[in-house]
Amino acid sequence: MTTITRDSLLTLEAYARLRKQMQAEIIVHRKLRSVQLGEHLNIQFEDEKTIRYQIQEMLRIEKIFEDDGIVSEIETYAPLLPDGENWKATMLLEYPEVNERRRELARLIGVEDRVFVDVEGYPRVYAIADEDLPRENADKTSAVHFLRFQLDASARAAIRAGAAVKLGCDHINYPAHVTIAADTLASLAGIWTDIRTSPPRLPATLRQVRCRAGAWPSAGSGWRAAGGTV
Repeated sequence: MTTITRDSLLTLEAYARLRKQMQAEIIVHRKLRSVQLGEHLNIQFEDEKTIRYQIQEMLRIEKIFEDDGIVSEIETYAPLLPDGENWKATMLLEYPEVNERRRELARLIGVEDRVFVDVEGYPRVYAIADEDLPRENADKTSAVHFLRFQLDASARAAIRAGAAVKLGCDHINYPAHVTIAADTLASLAGIWTDIRTSPPRLPATLRQVRCRAGAWPSAGSGWRAAGGTV
């Protein structure tokens, strides 16, 4: 898997020159890798390109140019990089209206643990959520969660061979599911470049990430001010 190192990042000056072009590219890329689940739940699958952009943005926003600070940013975002055996994603609960958001976050406690991936012919895989720290309490869940979908080698191979994949949620107050579009699925499976396994069993029918300054990545705009409690 590709790793992000100090030497592979652009300087603040170089990034300033290329930022407009990179921003346009990341909007298209993130939109491709985002899946809308129902009206209010957006799952944005991360990869090296999205995480690199987030690091560059934080270096720019916080004017970090010293090595220790740059390494700290890399270490902060590194847990969001998929490792070749999983998908990792940022989950956003999007309720623009304040009172509705407050009400729904209270109704959706535990929703992050009820998001799943169904690979055709394989057992359902539920997300492992918020491994760095809890993001909900007894009163409400957070508007932002970080998810890991751990997929075994045969399921990954089946996806690359053409198996259909659904993304869903079975929380009692937010039941939803959707088939992941072919172009999105191709992008998600593209990170698995080193799979070495026997032919896939096709179905018969075929650390710590910070949410700083109330901002999180958005498919349409790269970074967006948060409208609610995180």
